[in-house]
Amino acid sequence: MSANSHTDPDASKNDDRRHFIKWLSASPLLSLTPAGYANAQSFIKRADPAVWPAELPNDLITNPKDAVNVFDFEPVAFKNVPHAHFGYMASGVDDEVTLRANRSSFQKFPLRPRRLRDVSNIDMSINLFGTKWRTPIILAPTGGNKAYDPEGEVAVARAAKVRGHLNILSAAGASTIEDVIAARGGEAWFQLYATSSLDVAKQVVRRVERAGCPVLEVTIDRNGGRNQETFQRLKRMDPRVCSSCHIDGPGSLKERPNYDGIDLSGVKSSQSANMTWEFVKHMRDTTKMKIILKGVLTEEDALLCIKYGVDGVHVSNHGGRSEDTGRGAIECLPEVTKAIKKRIPILFDSGVRRGSDIFKALALGANAVCVGRPYLWGLGAFGQPGVERVLALLEEELSGTMKQMGTASIADIRPEMVFKG
Repeated sequence: MSANSHTDPDASKNDDRRHFIKWLSASPLLSLTPAGYANAQSFIKRADPAVWPAELPNDLITNPKDAVNVFDFEPVAFKNVPHAHFGYMASGVDDEVTLRANRSSFQKFPLRPRRLRDVSNIDMSINLFGTKWRTPIILAPTGGNKAYDPEGEVAVARAAKVRGHLNILSAAGASTIEDVIAARGGEAWFQLYATSSLDVAKQVVRRVERAGCPVLEVTIDRNGGRNQETFQRLKRMDPRVCSSCHIDGPGSLKERPNYDGIDLSGVKSSQSANMTWEFVKHMRDTTKMKIILKGVLTEEDALLCIKYGVDGVHVSNHGGRSEDTGRGAIECLPEVTKAIKKRIPILFDSGVRRGSDIFKALALGANAVCVGRPYLWGLGAFGQPGVERVLALLEEELSGTMKQMGTASIADIRPEMVFKG
């Protein structure tokens, strides 16, 4: 999406409409009778990422089974979810260049399919730290899921169980690690916001380990404040008073149940501006869980991950929510892959919306791919069934892409299948 269309949604809609009608007029599938023209006018492909607030389309789905792609859930979630909550989830940082780049950058890596290969049976399974998963699709850690549905992270965990996916609970979640593991009925991972206090971080980690969590993800890209303009604009449209829900203010650690029972008096900030590589050593001394660092974007930091003995890296720019670097996360993946040299697993997220996006990330070196906003759209639209349908659509698209590319298994996905121009 161009910068002009981002600032002028009406122009974007008109351009989309003209392009679609021009294409449709040449199609032998539909003659432009008055009824046909009206149908054409009503089908306009939405901007990605969408510009909010936006006029809701007339064709909102009313059942998750009616969704043909994950984008069908977004406007339904916008309709259902309070504006401030939706804005917090949808927002990027500053000019949201990175937010848009996370999507547009996938187009920089076209695919190179192979032919005459038996793809009648597709195996999407992977192995991470000794556990076999049915697909490489992971539900990324996202905060405060009860802002989108009353059951929040528990509904997400149950959807992960139904579809056979790994899910990662955020320390900013509105449900406890114990409740999520119980709802998942098996393995779940935990993502840590360490805060400014090492002691608080250690206490949270010990709790998570006691709950039976095998893997700890430490987020390393939330060092300070951020200017979330979309959030601020949509918050103004929300008639509710924040203090009616957030007694201690939005984002307070007291609203995050995984910090319950911990003395927070020494916490100067919920962010981790004081975090250094020494923190990794402290985590290694504190827990036997596998440790993944989330937010790695450069070759230099990937090499330091190897030096400090972490068990995995997570290539992520926080979905464009941490800093406005201008690079899409998928553009950062190749240099991290080059540095890691398959010594430890690589996870990837940011901007993933299609099965082909997942395929490209796997071809560029990721061992598994995390999805965030799409399942929140599903959650806000229809609760657990919405999350299940989002996962089903991504699975179907990934399976279809693998067949098109001549890859019967994840191991068959090769770097040379992505053109790097």
